[in-house]
This record gives sequence, structure tokens and C-alpha cells, in this order.
Amino acid sequence: MEFSIIIPTFNNFKYLKFSLESIKKNSKFNHETIIHVNGSDENTLKYLNENNIKFTFTDTNVGLCKGVNLAARQSTKKYIVYAHDDMYFCPDWDLSFIDEINNLKTDLFYFSSIQIAPNPPLSNSIINHIYYDCGDKIENFNEKKLLDNYKELHFHDLQGSHWAPHIISKKIWDEIGGFSEEFDPGFGSDPDLNMKLWNKGIRIFKGVNKSRVYHFGSLTTRKNNKITRNNANTTFLMKWGITINFFTKNYLKRGLKYNGELKDPKKDLLFLISLFFIKTKYLYLRIVKLFT
Repeated sequence: MEFSIIIPTFNNFKYLKFSLESIKKNSKFNHETIIHVNGSDENTLKYLNENNIKFTFTDTNVGLCKGVNLAARQSTKKYIVYAHDDMYFCPDWDLSFIDEINNLKTDLFYFSSIQIAPNPPLSNSIINHIYYDCGDKIENFNEKKLLDNYKELHFHDLQGSHWAPHIISKKIWDEIGGFSEEFDPGFGSDPDLNMKLWNKGIRIFKGVNKSRVYHFGSLTTRKNNKITRNNANTTFLMKWGITINFFTKNYLKRGLKYNGELKDPKKDLLFLISLFFIKTKYLYLRIVKLFT
């Protein structure tokens, strides 16, 4: 089973090349890789051409969402994997996805790999990646340390996923329109995608523990843009009527151990109180928009 791996990049040739080499070295199958190149980057374009790697190109940095959507249109495989250009793919990352897909026997899912990262979690309440320091940049990356130990790092399948790298069927990707480009340069695009999947009836959102990647965390495609996380939160609220945090906490149960298909959230008192304040903010912003 082969995937289409979609990777947007922006002036990050060193990391992109490193990531592509890890895919080639550590994948069980010969996957289709499609890069979207944001802006003029001679080294990247030369490398992709010389190695016959498919790519799309825009003269400027159009952002993560539009770039991924452009590249995804070139996909010829049944499943689409979206990844960042600064990820090192560990051995059998793809085989673990394939096992999950074969066991499920349905395309109504959203799977993601578990990230290993050199930085600790932001809070003890939501631990959604493995903290294991093998270097915070290519220059000090200890590949041997990672390969010798990545399988032994204790973790678990995650409820609610860990965003990228994620895999969904191309049919569903096309039906929901891929990433929503109003979220460019990219902040908020993952929960928005998940909301579209939720509304389509998907209830399996799973971070697959056996599929692992090391993430340096440069976020280059999103750099040098005016859109901030707060803008993304507002965009999400105005689009869906709830906040990103409310959705990921009450619907996706993001960060908890995976225990099967998700259910519609229990509308207890705390849920209703939180929803009341969110709706109040939503109505306020709608009124402000009418008079501005």
C-alpha cells in the first residue's frame, strides 16, 4: 500500500532534504512524495528536479493550507499523508499506518503519527508527544541515539490525534476540500480539518503509537506572516461557533489515551456554562462586524 506524502516547504532545503532522505530510508513502501515549494528556492527546486520528485510551486509563500491543497491535487494514491518539512520519519512509520487501516476496514478515520521532540510538553495535563532529546537541529541531531531507542520510549495511542503527520483517504480529503485556506499561513488549520471530518461523521481520531517521527519544530512555512494564533482562534470561532480549545477538549478529547470511537460530547453543566460564554463572545464579534 502506497501513500501520497504531501510536504509544504519555505526556504528550508536542508531540513526538507533530510526529511525526504528519512522517508526513502525508513519506509517499507515506495511512496509518492509531492512537495509544494513556497517562493523561489533554487536549491530545493534543483534537488527535486534532479531526484525526480513531484512538486508544485508558487512565486511567493502562499501558506501551508493553499500549498498543501495545490500539491494534493497531484496525488495519485488512495491515501494522503500530510507532513512538515522538518520531520525525520522513523522506521516502519508507514507499516504501522497500514496495519491500522487494514484492521479497521473503513476509510472513516483520521490517523496521525506520534511525535518525538526535544522539547518538553507545554503542560502536564495534555501530553501529546514523546519528550526525548536527540538534538534540536540537524547539526546536533543524534540519529543513532534515536534509532537505537525510539521503539523503547514508553507512550500510548492518543485520543484526538497529534495533527501532523496525519493520514486520511484522498476521497474524503477531496470531499471536504482539504485544508481551509482562510487559515493560512496555517495556524488553526488542523482543528478546522478535524471539525470538517467530525461533521462528515468520522469519530476515529487516533494517534498511532507505533508510527513515530522526530520533529525539530521549525514551522518555516508559517514564518514571516501577519496572521497570528489569535486570528486563527477568531476565524475558527466565527466559522464554527465554538473555540478551538472547546472543540479539541470536549469533542476530540485530545491528549487522552485512545479508548475507541469518540461519542458526541456529554452536555453537562460545565459544558453548557463554557458554551454559554463562547456563544456570548461569538455574538459580540458578529455585532462588532456588522458595525465595522
